[in-house]
Amino acid sequence: MPDTMEFSRKPILVLGASGYIGGRVVSALAGWPRYHPIKASRHSAPPVDATDLKAVTIALHNVDCVINCVAGNDRAMVLATQTLCDAARGAPPRRIVHLSSMAVYGAVTGRVHEERQPTDPISGYGRAKLECERIISKYVSDGGDAVILRPTCVFGAGSPQWFTRLARLLKARRIGDLGSAGDGCCNLAYIDDLVAGILAAAEAPDASGRAFNISSTSDLTWNEFFIMFAKALGATPVRRIAPRTLTFETKILAPIRRIAAMAVHGSVTEAITPSLAALWRQDIRIDCSAARATLGLPQTTAEQMLAATCRAQEPAFS
Repeated sequence: MPDTMEFSRKPILVLGASGYIGGRVVSALAGWPRYHPIKASRHSAPPVDATDLKAVTIALHNVDCVINCVAGNDRAMVLATQTLCDAARGAPPRRIVHLSSMAVYGAVTGRVHEERQPTDPISGYGRAKLECERIISKYVSDGGDAVILRPTCVFGAGSPQWFTRLARLLKARRIGDLGSAGDGCCNLAYIDDLVAGILAAAEAPDASGRAFNISSTSDLTWNEFFIMFAKALGATPVRRIAPRTLTFETKILAPIRRIAAMAVHGSVTEAITPSLAALWRQDIRIDCSAARATLGLPQTTAEQMLAATCRAQEPAFS
């Protein structure tokens, strides 16, 4: 006879479950009494191709809610979002929670609320995320229920982009105090806070059809964060990076490192790309007050997230 609690839990489909965020969502849902997570990715059993309409339609059967964490190249993200919405029109789940990105805001500066409509993302990734939002919005206008979340730089143990990459660059003394090149606003979203926001968005009664920024409220520049991060890693003394050194990294070394990384399957130290350097200069402050009010978004401080993450990752970086 099945466990009564297990039988009463509602099925919730996590697309992109093998990725960093999707995997953390699945782990969190496994401990929830309300939901039973169903993993869907190319690596799940059975495997699910998020761009295959038939496969997604089958995966949607009888699920209560869908969390769309699909990552990948720009075309794949757009196609997967369109496929999800097409499948959901035939058998609508109660709600779709779709993960977008702060990249949809492009090069804007100042304090950014959700009411500020994305207009011109500067990267292919940002343009793809914006197109995905348009697809989700069309699904809502057609009668579906969906919530869009726009996380900033997702930081936490295991984060390949915002922990592992930055930790390696700091330990190699390739970044540190960047001077004016690092005076942009450091917008971080702690992974545990983001997951809590995702779970809240799945249930919040006043969230349907809305977009929410997901970020911390720590008022830091990237320079201040890099110095804190370096100290937490023991990567001291923190090096002052001259402007010409950073220019050489982005203009000359970045293309070489990216080509080399592809040739040896990613084992070459990370490139400092022009888009990454531009982010470190950008004076943009992502406002998450709407998510705090409607979703009860937790706010882990930079000091707390650094301490917890470095402690969890210590064996890999000792």
